[in-house]
Amino acid sequence: MRITIVGAGAIGCLVAAHLVRAGHEVELIGRPESVRAICERGLRIQGSSDATYSVEARTDLAPGRTPEAVILSVKTFDLAAAAERLGHGLAPLPLLLPQNGLGVEATAAAALSRGGWSSPDPWIVRAVNSVPATLVGPGEVREGGSGEILLADPPAAGGRSAAIALFRDLLRGAGLSVRTVPDLEREVWRKALVNAAINPVTALRGVPNGELIEGPARAEALTLLDEARGAAASAGYIFDPPSLVDDFDRVVRATASNRSSMLQDLERGRPTEIDSISGEILRVGRAHGLDLPATRAAVEAIRRRADSGPARPQPS
Repeated sequence: MRITIVGAGAIGCLVAAHLVRAGHEVELIGRPESVRAICERGLRIQGSSDATYSVEARTDLAPGRTPEAVILSVKTFDLAAAAERLGHGLAPLPLLLPQNGLGVEATAAAALSRGGWSSPDPWIVRAVNSVPATLVGPGEVREGGSGEILLADPPAAGGRSAAIALFRDLLRGAGLSVRTVPDLEREVWRKALVNAAINPVTALRGVPNGELIEGPARAEALTLLDEARGAAASAGYIFDPPSLVDDFDRVVRATASNRSSMLQDLERGRPTEIDSISGEILRVGRAHGLDLPATRAAVEAIRRRADSGPARPQPS
């Protein structure tokens, strides 16, 4: 298949490598520094077996190219602009959204409509991604351990069934672990809750995820987790507190040596996904009359840190 991947970050590059290895024709759209590195020395993947892949990389869509599917793997702060450009440049086609956070589908659909897609919803496929990948440098990714991609069950997805089945088969065929679930939105919330606990604390303290296993950092994270759980419940998604803490612990231990994406973004002086994760949780809570003081403080602190430059850890 002809696949276009927009976003040459960790996940975009890793999925591109898997698809190329499976024999697909991949076009990878990224920032100039990433495109330059991939064109000059190939797409490098570190992990259980180091490898370099030849991938066609560009800073924008190739004129006249007609992909059969698109994976839009940019961060949420770039999602609207990227989706609108796709709407201008391509006719409607299956589009995968593996972003973190809440409200992703609505953001993409509105932007695609502005770009010219008259009815984008049947083409949009939401994914919950837990495949561990770290961007080491432009065009170079470290794949760490195992993970999976969750999609909705195609039979229950109505008009999106065909697009979901396409990505399910495409990604499985490329060697990625894909599981379909009856209630994907619940899994979107579950990941958002865990991210809302891990990312702000690790970003503000400047520490890897393993620092949340015990001590003051853990207490801060669990406070955020409990507030986020309350917001989810107000939106109709009920999570048992002990089970949610188990989910949190499982992720923290599995990614103990990782530096969260929010921390990496602050260190690089880039925008963060705080608004699509904790900011959305705060918005939902407020809409239902909830006061979430720790979440509000975390959102404000991350925004201040992003505005002031590269991250500096707080005293423990």
